[in-house]
Amino acid sequence: MDVGYRWVSGISGNFAEYRSVVDLAPGPRLFGLDFTITDPKKRLFDRLDVRTYGWGGEPYTTGHLDARKQGIYDFTFDYRNIAYFNAVPSYANPFAPAGFDDQSFNERRRNYTLSLDLFPGKQIIPYLVFDRNSGYGNDVEMWVQNGNDEFPVSSLLRDSTLNYRGGVRLEFNHFHVTLEQGGTQFKDDDQGYYSGVNRGDNTAPLLGESLVLNGLVQAYGIRGHGPYTKVLLTAAPASWIDVYGQFLYSEPQSNVHFNELALGNFLLESSLLFYGGQQTLGVGAAVQPHVTGTGGVELRPWKRLRVMESVTVDRQHDAVSPLIGMNLLTGGIPVLSLTPSNLTSATTVTSLNYSQVINYAQTQTDLIYDLTNKITLRGGYRYLDGDAMILPGQLTIPQSLLSGSLRRSVALAGASYRATGKLSINLDYEGSSSDHIYFRTDLNNYNKARARARYQLSAALMLQANFQVLNNQNPAAQIQYSFQSRDNSLAIYWTPKGGKRITFMGEYDRSTLHSSIDYLLPPFYTPSVSLYRDNAHTATSAVDVALPGLPGAKLEFGGSLFVSSGNRASQYYQPLVRLAIPLVKHLQWNTEWKWYDYEEQFYLYEGFRLHMFSTGLRYSR
Repeated sequence: MDVGYRWVSGISGNFAEYRSVVDLAPGPRLFGLDFTITDPKKRLFDRLDVRTYGWGGEPYTTGHLDARKQGIYDFTFDYRNIAYFNAVPSYANPFAPAGFDDQSFNERRRNYTLSLDLFPGKQIIPYLVFDRNSGYGNDVEMWVQNGNDEFPVSSLLRDSTLNYRGGVRLEFNHFHVTLEQGGTQFKDDDQGYYSGVNRGDNTAPLLGESLVLNGLVQAYGIRGHGPYTKVLLTAAPASWIDVYGQFLYSEPQSNVHFNELALGNFLLESSLLFYGGQQTLGVGAAVQPHVTGTGGVELRPWKRLRVMESVTVDRQHDAVSPLIGMNLLTGGIPVLSLTPSNLTSATTVTSLNYSQVINYAQTQTDLIYDLTNKITLRGGYRYLDGDAMILPGQLTIPQSLLSGSLRRSVALAGASYRATGKLSINLDYEGSSSDHIYFRTDLNNYNKARARARYQLSAALMLQANFQVLNNQNPAAQIQYSFQSRDNSLAIYWTPKGGKRITFMGEYDRSTLHSSIDYLLPPFYTPSVSLYRDNAHTATSAVDVALPGLPGAKLEFGGSLFVSSGNRASQYYQPLVRLAIPLVKHLQWNTEWKWYDYEEQFYLYEGFRLHMFSTGLRYSR
């Protein structure tokens, strides 16, 4: 059991940035607890294991329990509670005149899972699993008025997903089958609100008048459910062949209800009309049958050769029917009533009842050949094929369904070299040319390579190196996309005499990234080029020393740093010192000091610095 107290010095700099990056608070803590109970009489259980970490206000709290009775049951409970805070000032508009942190989040996500296996180790194993994932909190979201202005408003969030599933596993000598049936229930509620004078992010007058939001009440609710079925098969009908397959079918359904009342001074550009408010009501329903199938086989016709073939097929179909109605108000009197008989907007939205279809298929063949007992060669081919019919974005004219296709051929190669028990080298490569892609930044004509090497110089010293590179090009007119990234790292591990007195770990990583793509710059959609560059150094080290004269006492020091240059140059330093001293039998005193230092050259207001100190006791037996 680890218990203690953490002190955080006065934070200099941007507190919101500190919470977005670190978010550790002062106060008493249960840093960790684990214990095991065994029952010699084997009544309710044979063994009970419990582990839990980060209680008392930490941003990440976990708990885990395993209980088992041999041949009767295995029971598992897992719990996680994650705090998600993000209020990085530069994320949206750091100078929002309304005084809000645009697009900020302050939420908690909780997840727990209960799993029960009956008759483990037998040939027929029934099982049940229940999972609940939920979130709650508040944020600042943007209320957009006809594309003329964005108004930051507060909102409350709450969502949850329940997943029930159960089935049976059949485990025999030459084959394994899993049959599973499950279902999900989902709900999501969002409530936005504002009262006061909110001039939004655009304070410039339009047609001689200023836009303003004086009041907003907005709410939507989503309810969904969906059954699913899964079948899994693995088999080894002979010593030289293995086969596997998986089939999954699901049919989720959802319903949406939306209502909104906004008051202020707004502009309807199509009619050059200023109006004082709007009321919107919306409903919608969707169903999404989804079928996925995967299968493969591994053949070993000769001792040195393995042949692997796999196929994946995926089909997703959406059927959607939305309906939206709106009233525009001037002086509290409706001036435009959107009803099925006279609504241009409602008629347009209602006509968007559509069926969206996405098909995807992938086949891959791999050959693995042991050239010698030290050299293994790999080669393969992957082909991706897909087509889609989807709803377009709001700027697409005309507003009709868009079709797209994906065609990609990928060559695969690799090699492994094991010279001795001390040296190993792995090489991997894939290259592709695509006839069609979905998105401008998709992998198109690309080459990707990776090399890994490990060398054990002695029993106490090991070196490890990694190198990887990705080069992706799309030379199509009006795209001209170029993307290159490289990552090189070197690590050293030194443990003389098995780490009895001292151990050392050091890692260094050098990464570079550069991208360039043509795009149209609003509001006049002039041709422009988007350039991004990032060059970074990352280093981490840790030295662990046994203190002489104090049996069991250890001193650890080191830390990490990150330094980058380019479009968003930044520096991050985190040195640390830890000390552990045994007090009496079963009891140890632990203390730790950390320094956080974060800076950005362009966004100077996002930097922060602080000292963090924690101390506590560890009881173990």
